[in-house]
Amino acid sequence: MRTYSAVVYPAACDAMGHMNVQYYVAAFDQAMWHLVHALGYRTEWQKERGEGWADVQHNVSFSKELAVGSLFYVESAVSNIGGKSLTSFHRLYNINGELSASNEIKSVYFDLVERKGLVLPDEIRLNAEKHLEHKKLPGN
Repeated sequence: MRTYSAVVYPAACDAMGHMNVQYYVAAFDQAMWHLVHALGYRTEWQKERGEGWADVQHNVSFSKELAVGSLFYVESAVSNIGGKSLTSFHRLYNINGELSASNEIKSVYFDLVERKGLVLPDEIRLNAEKHLEHKKLPGN
């Protein structure tokens, strides 16, 4: 599913004139929030229930650089469902559909007060199963 789209602004570029790594990761982070929302998580749960997400692993691969003015989008899916975690993969494409970068993220469903993992809520687990795709990222 498409989870994010944006344009590369000059402030997002490094000394080489390409989008800096921190902005790729920021795009993947934005995409992750849209993915978990689609799975049933609501940001209100942070205050109402004290529940959220903690990323414990990122595996980023870069394929094609993006320059100033490049339009891009991210497509996301779930690749693994654990008892307390989701592993998702995100592919960032330029507007022509060419892969620019990918990121596999392992995120733990988290008790924000106790600072420990929680069992995934049933609604999120059921929706994640609908979006489960067993695809490998480039370079993995």
